[in-house]
Amino acid sequence: MCHTVRLGGTKDWLLICTLKGSGLYRFDGGEYRSRVGDLTLFCPRAFQDFQICPERKEWDIFYAHFLPRAEWLEWLKWPELAPGTMVIHLREAALRHRIVRRFRDVAGYSRSREESFGLNALEEVLLWCDSVNPQQASSRIDPRVRKAMSFLSSHLAEPFSEERLARTAGLSPSRLRHLFRLQVGSSPRHYLEELRLRRAGDLLALSRRTIGEIAEEVGFMNPFYFTLRFKKYTGENPRAFRQRILRK
Repeated sequence: MCHTVRLGGTKDWLLICTLKGSGLYRFDGGEYRSRVGDLTLFCPRAFQDFQICPERKEWDIFYAHFLPRAEWLEWLKWPELAPGTMVIHLREAALRHRIVRRFRDVAGYSRSREESFGLNALEEVLLWCDSVNPQQASSRIDPRVRKAMSFLSSHLAEPFSEERLARTAGLSPSRLRHLFRLQVGSSPRHYLEELRLRRAGDLLALSRRTIGEIAEEVGFMNPFYFTLRFKKYTGENPRAFRQRILRK
């Protein structure tokens, strides 16, 4: 692999799995040498600088560019090397082999018309990574609250129902509100809106869907209201946000 430098990163997420040898990652304030079993994740528009580690002169990898489904967002909070650059190490050989097999499926389906199968394979990779993510393992979020968070992520476009969410979590609505605000820092409704707007930002940057189509896909039936909420969240209306991203 040649030396890759992207000052403005990419418009999508980039996941790199080290299979053999070592890669050298540079970032502001330091550098990192990957080892077998490392998965490195770059957020959209994060600075990228990586190459084969000069001391090893060998680096075999799998990689995937992707736009995450809404329910994946909670799985992408990995330990950071630098802003927008994260890494997880897979210690167990059996888990590494399982993930490498699924990564092969991701690569294979990305070259065919069966993109949904590739996304399913990538979803499994991210789920296995989440199972060993030290940030998740050390999380003190109540499992019932985490279940509610997961439900909101996977039902992004559906009308919000506090009663339904509470039943899903196995809590009363008042108890769910209390625990959610205490542990997440916002109400379930506000958390859902933030998920919707983050997803909308990704779709504006990475797809050609109209603003109205994006608004509906993330749960805003009124495009005008979507525009108001998006501008409050990002400081720009959706059209200006897309134009700025496309100019980069």
